[in-house]
Amino acid sequence: LISPEEIDEAEDLIRSNKHIQKLCQEVGVSPDQIACDGWAIGFDPELSFASPGRFQQCLMYARPEPDANIYAHPLDFVPVIDTLTKKLLQSIDNSLKFSGRDRIKPPWTRYEYLPEFSRPPLRPLHVIQPEGPSFELKGNQLYWQNWKIHVGFNHREGLVLNTIIFVYSSHFLVYRPMFYRMSLVEMVVPYGAPEAPHHSKFAFDVGEYGLGNLTNSLSLGCDCLGEIRYLNATNVSHSGKALVIKNAICIHEEDAGLLWKHTEVRPGGRSHSVRSRKLVISFICTIANYEYMFYWNFFQDGSINLDTKLSGILNLHLLGPDDPTGPHGVKVAPQIIAQYHTHTFSLRIDPMIDGQKNSILKTDIVALPNPTGSNENYLGNGFTSEKTVLKTTDEGAQDYDHHRDRNWTIINPNKLHYSTKEPIGYKIVCKDQPKMLVKMDSMVSKRAPFAKHDLFVTPYVENQFYPAGKLVTGTTSTPEDSIDDWLKGSKKIDNEDIVVYLTYGVNHLPTPEQFPIMPVEVLTVSLKPSGFFNFNPSLGKFLSST
Repeated sequence: LISPEEIDEAEDLIRSNKHIQKLCQEVGVSPDQIACDGWAIGFDPELSFASPGRFQQCLMYARPEPDANIYAHPLDFVPVIDTLTKKLLQSIDNSLKFSGRDRIKPPWTRYEYLPEFSRPPLRPLHVIQPEGPSFELKGNQLYWQNWKIHVGFNHREGLVLNTIIFVYSSHFLVYRPMFYRMSLVEMVVPYGAPEAPHHSKFAFDVGEYGLGNLTNSLSLGCDCLGEIRYLNATNVSHSGKALVIKNAICIHEEDAGLLWKHTEVRPGGRSHSVRSRKLVISFICTIANYEYMFYWNFFQDGSINLDTKLSGILNLHLLGPDDPTGPHGVKVAPQIIAQYHTHTFSLRIDPMIDGQKNSILKTDIVALPNPTGSNENYLGNGFTSEKTVLKTTDEGAQDYDHHRDRNWTIINPNKLHYSTKEPIGYKIVCKDQPKMLVKMDSMVSKRAPFAKHDLFVTPYVENQFYPAGKLVTGTTSTPEDSIDDWLKGSKKIDNEDIVVYLTYGVNHLPTPEQFPIMPVEVLTVSLKPSGFFNFNPSLGKFLSST
């Protein structure tokens, strides 16, 4: 991984380099105004990736004032440095060479987002729990309602949830395991402009930087609101020293609207409604211009949601005063283009649905094939579900089909629901599964094999976590320890100890309303009980299915 210290070092090297200073002065930027974001470089044909190196491409900006928004002032070149040798590489002028044009001066119009430049805030909104929160935190073990969750953290994945168990009292205390481990294990963000230097912008924010390495220290009031409990996180710095991130993980409760409601409309009938509350476990990381916010939500009805929220600042590039926008972006302000890009995430789900032996059930909702007027479908309204148990890793490579409202359920084929007589399970629901639009033989696709399908299922293997490989930075082909390799041999996944990798994301076409700072965009993955409970668990009736 590229450490935070190396990213800082990249900016120091750029700012102190005489040739960079000269290039900046040519367009009216003084040395003290130079700023840059160091990115791992996706690929550059002039670099020898076979030789050892710690390459970063440096996206250049000007900072007119100490607190100014640098992204409103992009520069017209992208140098590449090696933090291992401390050298500026020869590809420094690629962006100038490929453009075939004269230098472009940056725009100096200020577009700011800090509070002194914004409208006055709303009146205070206080969330008060005078008796304290309803959850209990003992070290890293969290208890809320019937949930028991271990909260972990590491430098690469950030927040990791372990041994998620549903506990209730029947005639005796019942522990029902649900999920052994869940975390975000990879993501890639390729940009859509095919010309240099933008074709090398595809960041692997987990495998190249580490979500945990770049996690924010959270503050009460905006990052988290309410009766908060925090957990610190400890990483290892580039020099090998312990690095503590204070308040890295936020734990709190939120009102979640109505849980359920019914009105008996007959005379004398009673109405009853119940408010829903959710437990939220969250962390936020800043990776260059972007903020990624991850919120695990646990509900009283047995559901679990992962909300991935995208914010921060768009990656912006410079245009000439009379340049057309082109087909790969949006001109969000004069001379400033925000390019099309894709965010693709890989969520690793290690289930233990009432035990370690699980399977995956694919469900498609389809219209009956029988024509209107037939005995089987007289009024033409008939539809049903088609269910298929996935048997091998070949079958486990799946894609979402919105025409069939496809979903997948993690089932335990050895435990049947008392009423349906079908296997108990948890259904995966996600509508945010667009296709990554790169070619299958592209460099991005080779390095990010997890983006080829929306779902993968593999047998559990000890220490097998990262679908783009353990070592991602600087790769130019598909690693041998990636998900491509894990699928080989058509391995058995039915009634086995399995792991699910869910691919989700968004094709992001920016808009002017997302400049100079982007309102939160939310992607949601839901895990919903499907025959796991006998009744609605929010009623407090947890009769065992076994």
